[in-house]
Amino acid sequence: MSDYRYPYQEGVFVLNQLVGLEQICHQAGLDEFAEGLAEAVLDEASKLGSEQLAPLNVTGDRLGATIENNNVIETPGFSNAYQQFCDSGWPSLAGNPEFGGQGLPNVLAVAVNEIWQSANLAWSLCPLLTQGAIEAIETHGNDQLKQHYLPKLISGEWTGTMNLTEPDAGTDLAALKSKAVPEGDHYRISGQKIFITWGDHQMTDNIVHLVLARLPDAPAGVKGISLFVVPKYLLDEQGNPTAQRNDAYAVSLEHKLGIHGSPTCVMSFGDNGGAIGYLVGKENQGLACMFTMMNDARQGVGLQGLAISERAYQHALAYAKERIQGTLRDGSRISIIQHPDVRRMLLQMKSSIQAMRALVYVARAESDYVNNAADETAQLKHQKRNDLLTPIVKGWVTELSQELTYLAVQIHGGMGFIEETGVAQYYRDARILTIYEGTTGIQALDLIGRKTLVDGGVAVSDLLSEMRDDLGAISAPELQDIVTATQAAVEHAEDAKQWVLAQAAQDASAAGSASVSYMMLMGYLCGGWLLTKSAAIAQRDLANEGADLEFLNAKIISARFFAEQMLPRVGALLAAMQSGGDTIMAMSEAQF
Repeated sequence: MSDYRYPYQEGVFVLNQLVGLEQICHQAGLDEFAEGLAEAVLDEASKLGSEQLAPLNVTGDRLGATIENNNVIETPGFSNAYQQFCDSGWPSLAGNPEFGGQGLPNVLAVAVNEIWQSANLAWSLCPLLTQGAIEAIETHGNDQLKQHYLPKLISGEWTGTMNLTEPDAGTDLAALKSKAVPEGDHYRISGQKIFITWGDHQMTDNIVHLVLARLPDAPAGVKGISLFVVPKYLLDEQGNPTAQRNDAYAVSLEHKLGIHGSPTCVMSFGDNGGAIGYLVGKENQGLACMFTMMNDARQGVGLQGLAISERAYQHALAYAKERIQGTLRDGSRISIIQHPDVRRMLLQMKSSIQAMRALVYVARAESDYVNNAADETAQLKHQKRNDLLTPIVKGWVTELSQELTYLAVQIHGGMGFIEETGVAQYYRDARILTIYEGTTGIQALDLIGRKTLVDGGVAVSDLLSEMRDDLGAISAPELQDIVTATQAAVEHAEDAKQWVLAQAAQDASAAGSASVSYMMLMGYLCGGWLLTKSAAIAQRDLANEGADLEFLNAKIISARFFAEQMLPRVGALLAAMQSGGDTIMAMSEAQF
């Protein structure tokens, strides 16, 4: 079983060379931290990930969480690891300094989060959900909510949850039944929520639940939803938790395919008179607040797809180097990494992971550019790009992670099907990623609807224009085959955009039928574009004195493999889109 190590050199390359961490620091007034920031932070984070979290990954899978008298008991060892995580200041890395945060760039926090998620995906879900709660309260909460809850959430002393889904209302929030009755300065919340990640545990003094519910006179549908803070323990006037337990309990744990160390709870609010909750934002405007949480979480889940793929790759690579199978003509035995097909699978994993990492980090950097924009025009530009990339990050990266974790099992052969080798856990853990925080189909509809049709394709056109400019600026003759392949993919994406705009106006089923193909097309294109840019940087740096030639040449090989083996999928996906939705809608229900 392989040890986990963050791909330090690759992460630093993406942050410094592709994302522009130094520029982000300059815009944020953090010039004194810019030089060597990525190296120092990632080096320290890697120690906690490798030494503390990674060894607990198998423990969480085999033991999981338990529930006793409506109290969830986390996996042994998780609480100690969480305390070390907080003591080292990691939760506050990118937090607002006004509430005790360190104020470092969001994109740096994403790189650090990759470490936690690769090391122990189930454990890492707890701080991920807390970040969503922080975003919602900071963006929409009143001053009292911010003062009472943000310092403790940002420090990690408390954790947060998102309570959206109900037994009869999954994706369809219009069917939500949970109630909120006004009572003085608060509300009485009642109802049941399911699939609540880290809905209860004993690692912190308090848990802050963000709960969607309806007021008695709320309009029907999604326009009648409000968002509430519902703490596990009520607070006193100074914002400190009291001994009074709120009427919010985990009543059972789900038995799942993977992420066993993450307690997925059925939460019941109001079985004993009603849970006390506090309004976030305005009444009946909870949907906007929810999307603040959701969009942050969607990029976070995309990062998980990258992280679990990296962990699976390291596991498969170690096995391929060690597993002896096959004989040369001289009778010597060889490891399976020398077999061409095993190399194909490993290089598909390696190049795809590099594409995923580049996209995830670049997308998250957009939030830093939004926060530090010099004017409203620049802020709007970066916000649109952030909005456009979010469903691609969530949808494409998590879908590709299914293929990559499968390849890790395949490289192990029959041993991959045996739990003791450990690689099956990554395959099982990855399966949830395409589902929670909005399924692949929902991400695809968001991209084709809200992010393409609503603005007439302007945001997509701006992205394609930037790609053309970047590719046109690469003059190195050694890279022209990669550039040409990527330019062809850009034009396929242009055709896809034009098809969407033309067909959606005349065929009601066109967008829905083509949406997943469109999203995956854009994902492969974004990955290819960023790998081609990376190859150009690597080619340039080969001439530098003291350059790591092995690393830089490997970057170029990875980009070439992706252009040759993965980018052709863009053309195939375009063809699938252009076939239209007639066949998809042709069968009657009975024929299925």
